[in-house]
Amino acid sequence: MEELIGAEELRAVRESAGAKDSLWETVVAQGKATDEQILNALSARFRLKLADIKQSDRHARELVPEQVARRYQILPLRATDSFLEIATANPFDLDCEKTLAFATGREVRIQLASPSKIREKIDEFYRPENVIGQLLEGMGSDAEVTQVEDREEVDEIRITAEEASQRPVVRLVDLLLSEGILSRASDIHVEPEEGGVAVRYRIDGVLRQVMKIPRAAGLPVISRLKIIASLDIADRLRPQDGRARVAVNGVPVDLRVSTLPASLGEKVVIRVLDSSRTVLSLDSLGFNPEEAEQIKVLLENRDGIILVTGPTGSGKTTTLYSALRHIQTEGVNIVTVEDPVEYRLQGVVQVQVNEKAGLTFASALRSILRQDPDVVLVGEIRDRETAQIAVQASLTGHLVLSTLHTNDAPNAVTRLIDIGIEGFKIASALRGVVAQRLMRRLCPTCKEVWVEKIPPKLQRWITPDTPLYRAVGCPECAMTGYRGRFSIVEVLTVTPEVERRIAAGETADRIAEAARAAGMKTLWESGLWHVLRGESTIDELLRVVDVPQEEEEEVSRARERGAESRGAPAAPKAVEEARETRRSGDFVKPLFPDLELIGVESGAQVATEAAKVLLVDDEDMLRRVMKDLLEREGYQVIEAKDGVEALDQVDRHAPDIIVLDLNLPGLDGYGVLSHLRSRPATAHIPVVVLTARGDEESEVKVFELGADDFLSKPFRARALSARLAAVLNRTRKR
Repeated sequence: MEELIGAEELRAVRESAGAKDSLWETVVAQGKATDEQILNALSARFRLKLADIKQSDRHARELVPEQVARRYQILPLRATDSFLEIATANPFDLDCEKTLAFATGREVRIQLASPSKIREKIDEFYRPENVIGQLLEGMGSDAEVTQVEDREEVDEIRITAEEASQRPVVRLVDLLLSEGILSRASDIHVEPEEGGVAVRYRIDGVLRQVMKIPRAAGLPVISRLKIIASLDIADRLRPQDGRARVAVNGVPVDLRVSTLPASLGEKVVIRVLDSSRTVLSLDSLGFNPEEAEQIKVLLENRDGIILVTGPTGSGKTTTLYSALRHIQTEGVNIVTVEDPVEYRLQGVVQVQVNEKAGLTFASALRSILRQDPDVVLVGEIRDRETAQIAVQASLTGHLVLSTLHTNDAPNAVTRLIDIGIEGFKIASALRGVVAQRLMRRLCPTCKEVWVEKIPPKLQRWITPDTPLYRAVGCPECAMTGYRGRFSIVEVLTVTPEVERRIAAGETADRIAEAARAAGMKTLWESGLWHVLRGESTIDELLRVVDVPQEEEEEVSRARERGAESRGAPAAPKAVEEARETRRSGDFVKPLFPDLELIGVESGAQVATEAAKVLLVDDEDMLRRVMKDLLEREGYQVIEAKDGVEALDQVDRHAPDIIVLDLNLPGLDGYGVLSHLRSRPATAHIPVVVLTARGDEESEVKVFELGADDFLSKPFRARALSARLAAVLNRTRKR
């Protein structure tokens, strides 16, 4: 201390210090020196290591009880079978060192830390509730939250301030729930990560992190959430699902709680189902007038199936409930089977699936049909049995509403065929499909005109002088620029031509072509309509929907119409220029050891631009080489990196031939080949297997599964081109 502040200053500090005050803390409190200066001086003088006290080993804390740590003002850091590391501000406390060595049977290794930091970390590591108390300081909310019993009468729910403020953990959980609900969050994520527990709200479909809780406080929060949902807090190794009902400022809100064991602890996701915020009517969903009229016409059917498709969180359930409200009258008997029942509807019989009790979608639907229903809502068609019963119900005079997980409306037919429903039954039962997404609505308070240049890829749809808007951000929209969401939809109505193509087992692209000819607008066109009206932004549209691939659409139409041979209008100029570039461009062979490209000359000329090839391989470099080679030969090339993407590309683009690798992540080549041959719509597509597995067993197996040719790696460029041409020739002669 004398070296730091001088002898006179040190004498004055000692005279002013109290009997119980340490010299270190008195010097720091009077501003004579800082903790860092004292630590560095001690470390240099006595050659002691500075402690890293951000973390304390749990085993070390178990060896050193809290009473001992507080008595000697030390912090256990790490323990092994032979030594114990501690942090202390007094490295010459021999009594402490002997006591710890005797109690633990280990050598005590001393490191330096300041007294204030040691006290702070003792509170954090030994008393997590103190951390929660500190976290709550400065955080406030006028909302009151309490767990309530799930009763039919909402009036019986009562909330008191005492119940909401009993313990720090309870208060923190109440704060998380109330702030999430009042912020219009649809989901609340509580996720352990390195250094703490992150809390994120999904507002208007986008996740935002709102706070990070220290790990010592976050784990009790997760346990509290499990208690609210009546889950087993002792079971941390299995996923669990539960439900709860709370009231925020007297308004009841249903919660669906899901836990998932992860590497750093259990993740909890809470789905917020606030019926007070949901207006169940078709007019409130944001459809443009044409879309709303198409959906209302579909709902006028008295039998058949109407499907709503889209990914999780795209508003399918809300649309179905709004449809039920539209057709609900006193003379209509409506029964639903759901998992879970998200919103309670007056005048509608709602059945909750309970698989443990044997009440599945299929068994419940079978029983419902004996209850004389007019309209049946099936929460989701998940398996073949449920799909078959739903189709049978629709063919016997019932109107069935349900959901599927597909990317667009035409692929709903493909999905039903995959499940196991015959095409002719789908054609007879299906009345329409509504594919749906949700777009964020611009905040009316802060939106402003967007004056930037329109990107080239969008100039086909938006003229340069079109007024557009951009998101800015203000307190009204939590600085996001958006407030609320609306639906964009793709409404496929089953016309006689669409029904004929479904019954014939044609591809999704062919079904989509007939639907567009009958007036179906795509999701892109639906979203663009709202953007041009100033309701949302180009960025939001691109986030939700992909830009249509102009070239592939034009090539597909040209191939199906035989445009080039019949003198029909050519493809757009940009497309022709891109093709010409590919024809005339120099082919550069990349350095790829597994591919032996020898003699890259033009192959058999039987392949034309109308032939479309799907390349399925998880090796990017090899796939790029093959693409360059085939495009040089005049083929149109589509790519896929894995088996699942390959099946999706087949449904989207209807390739003329497929080059398939066997070693694929997820669904391998054998699975893809088996899947293709089991579906009527894809059974005829020729497949050339290209693989490093050159053994006889693999070759025999792929031919048994229905492959048309087999080519081992490495291969010659002309060999691949000749094989494709030969297979295509054989296919065309059938």
